[in-house]
Amino acid sequence: MVQLAGAQRWVRLARRNLPLLAVTVVIAAAVILVVADRWRRGAFVFGSAILLAGLLRLWVPEDLVGVLAVRSRTFDVSALLVVGGLIIALAVSIDPLGTG
Repeated sequence: MVQLAGAQRWVRLARRNLPLLAVTVVIAAAVILVVADRWRRGAFVFGSAILLAGLLRLWVPEDLVGVLAVRSRTFDVSALLVVGGLIIALAVSIDPLGTG
C-alpha cells in the first residue's frame, strides 16, 4: 500500500511538471547534439526548446505551468519567443564552413 501511494505521488509530480519536463528533454537533445560536434543543430534545437517553453507558457493554465511561470504571462511569453527566435535565427545564419 505504501508503494502504491509513492507511485501515485510521482505520477502527480510528473503531471504537474510536464511542461518543464518536455522543455528539459528537448534541451537534453540539444546538449547531446553539441557534444556530438553538431553545434549548429544543437543551437537550433535549443532555440526550439525556448520557443516550446514560450508556447507552453502561453497555452498551459497558470496552476499547471510550474516553474515556467516567472513573471507575468505576457512578459514570459514575449521574452521566451524573442530569445528562442533569435537563437534559431543565429543558428540558421551561421555559415557551416563545410561542417554539418
